[in-house]
Amino acid sequence: MLTDNIVLVLAFFGLFQGILLSIYLFTLKKGNRKLNVYLALILVGLSLRIGKSILGYYTPLEAWQKNIGISGIFIVGPFLWFYGMTLFQTQRTLSLRDYLHLVPFALFVLLFAVIPSNGKFETFWNYGLVVFHLAVYLVLSWLTLNGNKADGTTKKLNWYRNILIGVSLIWVYYLGNFLNLKLHYIWGPVFYAFLIYGFSYLFLNRDYFDLEKYGSSTLDRKNSLALFKKVQRLVNDESLFLEPSISLKNISEKLSVSSREISQAINENGQQNFHEFMNGHRISKAKNLLSDSEHEDKKIAAIAYDSGFNTVTAFNVAFKKNTGTTPSNYRKQHLII
Repeated sequence: MLTDNIVLVLAFFGLFQGILLSIYLFTLKKGNRKLNVYLALILVGLSLRIGKSILGYYTPLEAWQKNIGISGIFIVGPFLWFYGMTLFQTQRTLSLRDYLHLVPFALFVLLFAVIPSNGKFETFWNYGLVVFHLAVYLVLSWLTLNGNKADGTTKKLNWYRNILIGVSLIWVYYLGNFLNLKLHYIWGPVFYAFLIYGFSYLFLNRDYFDLEKYGSSTLDRKNSLALFKKVQRLVNDESLFLEPSISLKNISEKLSVSSREISQAINENGQQNFHEFMNGHRISKAKNLLSDSEHEDKKIAAIAYDSGFNTVTAFNVAFKKNTGTTPSNYRKQHLII
């Protein structure tokens, strides 16, 4: 009983968080307005469906109340697909005709008072139609993701993939209910709760806003990777990381490529910014010096400057962030005598 209550509380807070997140997205002016609204509508649709499950766990619902909750799925599918096409800026531009995909939702809402929901044969097929409807749009959405693997940025691909995995898990759960498998009724809302908590974590870490960072760039994924490799070769071959004052502008001038494109290439392929990228090379150099017996008498400060850092403090902070230990401890553990 206690476990059931804990699970129910988790599901309820997930629902509450989802509603707050959808309101936030509706009112968010930063970034791509259309993407914000589409994601908000996906959350609204899921919240309707999950809310029905949570309320149904507490108390018996009338047929019309169940139908309102189920209608949310007719929102989720189309906007999940629209979101992917807009996120990857596919050549297929959304038009007013695309919004005809919302006709099933409109019909379901208009007829919610007369659609049967009594557990009999006709209810079985109505529920099956809803499950099938979402399945179709999940397939379309996964195809959209796969179709953009070559050109989409890593962050966009991972972001959309995580959304699809979350919605797919919820769909699998409700498919199990449709097939009358013995599943705990409240686990659907729990899946949703974890999905929402994941979204919230990514928002707090600003991953969502980073999707728009290079939205207007013409640098596709293939050329982004090629440029990243060029930057790596240049930095390594000329040991540019040993220059404390090295900047994006310097790299840009050497490669005759815009600073923005170099920043994008490092961000997308190295999953880090320019400063972290350069410090990574400097720390690799420092590790080699710290583990080399020929430099065992060299002071930590000298190691820092020889590795390209302009202050010992910056070196210590970056080194510990990268390795989890201090330069002194690293030397004790790895010094080769």
